[in-house]
Amino acid sequence: MALLVVLAVLALAAGLVAFRLGRAQRVKAERRRQEADLAVGTARLLLGGASLAEGLPAASEHMSRALGLPGLRIALEPEPGGLELDLDRHGTGTLVIGAGADSTWLRERVVAALEALLQAALDRDALQAEVVETAALRRSDILKTSLLRAVSHDLRTPLTAIIAAGDAVRSPTLDDTEREELGAMVVEEATRLSLLVEKLLDLSKLQSGAAEPRRDWCSIEEVVRTAAELVTERDGHAAPIELSFARDLPLVQADAAQLERVFANLLENAERFSGGQPVKVRARVVGGRMAIRVIDRGPGMTAADARQVFEPFFQADGGHQGSGLGLAIVKGFVEANGGRVWAESVPGQGTVFAIELPLADAAHPVPAVA
Repeated sequence: MALLVVLAVLALAAGLVAFRLGRAQRVKAERRRQEADLAVGTARLLLGGASLAEGLPAASEHMSRALGLPGLRIALEPEPGGLELDLDRHGTGTLVIGAGADSTWLRERVVAALEALLQAALDRDALQAEVVETAALRRSDILKTSLLRAVSHDLRTPLTAIIAAGDAVRSPTLDDTEREELGAMVVEEATRLSLLVEKLLDLSKLQSGAAEPRRDWCSIEEVVRTAAELVTERDGHAAPIELSFARDLPLVQADAAQLERVFANLLENAERFSGGQPVKVRARVVGGRMAIRVIDRGPGMTAADARQVFEPFFQADGGHQGSGLGLAIVKGFVEANGGRVWAESVPGQGTVFAIELPLADAAHPVPAVA
């Protein structure tokens, strides 16, 4: 009987030990499952966004809720009162925790995994930056190559003409009429050269971010008329320019000098392709924005050309000479002043260059005009 009692006690004790061990295993397994879920959720937030900076706040909030630690935060720089995160070559970060948190468990079970995720996210960001930089350098190389081609052709042509005319004008056999013609040629080619240099400088400023507009209230009608007079004076009467403005057009807040360059380039381009037909400019207010249309009746463009026509040095087929810079400058100056520009064209039916500029809102009313 005593033996049975002893055996029963031993069996009961063994059962209790097994029960406690099983419960401990279950608790341990549940804790590991929670740690795995925490790691997966944190990884998704840190690595799933466009950048680490974008995902860091959400990851901090996720860890704070999962661990029940209000105020927990991940920082990418050293901060007092937190657990240090070794980010390898990216420096040192901090897992900022509040008072009462089990720093020992966090250091043993969370810090190592978090360090690995942060290092992976930082490596990803560095790789993306290298890819962007490489693409920018490749684009820069393409532009430099195109610029060299423009310099070798578009600059050399007027220089050659100027040198030839300057050499010929010294001949003692020239009469006054021939000397006048050579002088006119020098002026014409020098003007052409000056315009090309001016466009190269404009494009350089736009690409370097140095073309910050000096905004002031200005009249689109005055800007367009000034540009039209400039083009007519410079190019003669290659094609008549017809202007049409809606009554009581409001002022726009923009850089008048930059807009003048915009419309001079558009009119120059339209005249070149118009075949002598009138170039029309229309301006009115549409949907709370200033809408300007420059219309020519030239050969038009394909849809593919219309999409690329604002690229620097782009030349559509058609045998018309040009630097390929004017429309790129148009796009740069329009966008710098808060507007947008696009081309609408049908082959054989001409082209419309459309510009929209923002108007003043209620918070920034247009000043009164005398």
